[in-house]
Amino acid sequence: NQVYTKTAERRKNDQSSFQEEYEERQRNSTIVTNFSNIYESDLLPAQNGEELTDLFLHEVVDILLSYIKRTYDRKSKVLDFHQPHQFLEGLEGFSVELSEQPQPLEQILVDCRDTLKYGVKTGHPRYFNQLSSGLDIIGLAGEWLTTTANTNMFTYEIAPVFIVMEEILLQKMHEIIGWGETEADGIFCPGGSISNLYSVLVARYKRYPEIKTKGMKALPNIVLFVSEHSHYSVMKAAAVLGIGMDNVISVKCDERGKMIPCELERSILKVKRQGKVPLYVSATAGTTVYGAFDPFASVADICEKYNLWMHVDAAWGGGLLLSRKHSHKLSGIERANSVTWNPHKLMGAPLQCSAFLVREKGLLQACNQLCAGYLFQPDKQYDTSYDTGDKTIQCGRHVDVFKLWLMWRAKGTRGFEIHINKFLELAEYLYKELKARQDYELVFDAEPELTNVCFWYIPPSLQHTPKGPERQQRLHQVTPKIKARMIEEGTVMVSYQPHGDKANFFRMVFSNPATKKSDVNFLLDEIERLGKDL
Repeated sequence: NQVYTKTAERRKNDQSSFQEEYEERQRNSTIVTNFSNIYESDLLPAQNGEELTDLFLHEVVDILLSYIKRTYDRKSKVLDFHQPHQFLEGLEGFSVELSEQPQPLEQILVDCRDTLKYGVKTGHPRYFNQLSSGLDIIGLAGEWLTTTANTNMFTYEIAPVFIVMEEILLQKMHEIIGWGETEADGIFCPGGSISNLYSVLVARYKRYPEIKTKGMKALPNIVLFVSEHSHYSVMKAAAVLGIGMDNVISVKCDERGKMIPCELERSILKVKRQGKVPLYVSATAGTTVYGAFDPFASVADICEKYNLWMHVDAAWGGGLLLSRKHSHKLSGIERANSVTWNPHKLMGAPLQCSAFLVREKGLLQACNQLCAGYLFQPDKQYDTSYDTGDKTIQCGRHVDVFKLWLMWRAKGTRGFEIHINKFLELAEYLYKELKARQDYELVFDAEPELTNVCFWYIPPSLQHTPKGPERQQRLHQVTPKIKARMIEEGTVMVSYQPHGDKANFFRMVFSNPATKKSDVNFLLDEIERLGKDL
C-alpha cells in the first residue's frame, strides 16, 4: 500500500508538471499564420520549406486536438447529419468538388475542419452503431507514426521494425489462442472479411494444392458450412473464390444463435450422400447480431471425424481471450485450424486491424507464393523468411501492426482485460435495465454472452396490442422511425435490423472505453423520448 501511495503521488506530481508545461505552451502559441497565399508547393521538400511545414502541421494538429476534445464531450453531437445531395451540391461553403488549380493552404485547413465537422464522431461515448467504436489515444499516435513512416509490409528491407513487430504480435496471439506448442503462422489483413477469405483459400489449398495451377475444374464439388447467424463474408468468399454461394450450407442455430452440432453433422452427411465433398466449417466466436459463441469443442469433434477444416471467426469475440473472467466462452478454439481476430473491435485499435491466424506453418506461403524476382530475391543479405509479401494475396500491404503493438506496450495484456470486462459489465447493466423498464422488450431473455444486447422499444400505442402479425408489422416500422429521428437529432447512434422472422430491433454493443452507465440510461431515455408518440 505504501508503494502504491508513493507511485500515485509521483504520478500526481508528474501530471501537475505536465499541466503547467501545457498551459505555458498555450500562452506562448499566439502567433497566427496567414495561409491564404501559401500553397502545397511551399512546403517540404521545397527549399526553405521547413518553417512553413512546421507551422502548417501544427495547425493540422490543433484541428485534430480540438476534434478529439469534442469527441469526448457529451454535450457535443455524435453527428451533424446531411443527405448525400447536400454534400454534392455544396454545403455551407464546404465543397467536395476537385479543382484544376491548386487551393491555398488556408482552404485546405478549412476543408480539414469541415470534413471532421460533418463526419460521425465514432469515439463519442454515445456512439454504439458498430462493433468498432472509441478513439484510443495511443492507437491514434501509432497510426500517425505509421503514416509518417509510409512504408510497405512486403519485405523486411523496407519495413524491418514493423515486420518483426508483426511476428511478435502473431506469436502472442497464437499463444493466447492455445497454439503455444506449435509453430503457427498468420498475417495482418485489411479487415475480417479478407481474413475469413484467407481461411477458405488456405483450407482449399491444403486439401487440393493443384487448385493453384489447374483451377476449379480440377476439383470435385466442394462445400462449406457456416451457422445461419454467421457473418456474410464466408458466403462472399465462396463467390470470389469460384466455389459458389450455392455450395455454402447454413446450419441451423438454437434460440440463442449458437450452431447446433447435430444439425452440422446432419448437413455434412447429406452433402456426402449427394456426392459432394465437405471441406470446411466456420464457427463463430461472437456473432454480429446476437453475440453468440458456437460450441467449438463439439464442432471440432465433428470436423475431426469427417476430416473438415475448422475455422473460427473470432473477429468480434476474440478479445474475450484476454479476459480471465470470460475466456472460457471460447473453450475449444485451440483446436481450430485457423482463426480470424480483429483487434479493431473489442481491443479498441483504430481501424483497420485484423489478423488471420493459421495453426500450420508454411501453408500461407505455399498457397500464395509466386516468387516475384523484383521483390523476393533469395540471395539477400538477411533471412528472407522475414519477407512476408509472398504469404499474401496482396502485393502492397498497409502497416496495421504498429498501433496495436504500441497499445499493447502502453496497456499491457491486463489493461485490455480491464476494458473488456467493463464492456461486459455495461452489457449486463443494460440487460437488467431493459428487464426493469415496461416500455422495452428483449429479443431473447438471456444474460449477454458478449456485449450485444438486442431489444425492442414498445411505444404506448402498442403496449396493449396482443402479440401477432399486426403488432409485429407495426413494431417493424417503429424501430427505423426512431433511428431516423435519432440521426436527425444527432445525440446518440445505435444500430437496428430484422433477423429471421423477428421485426426490426435495436442491437446495442459496447466497445468504447469512454462509455459509462449514465450513457446507457441516456440512450434508453432518448429512445423513449423519440418514439413515445409512434
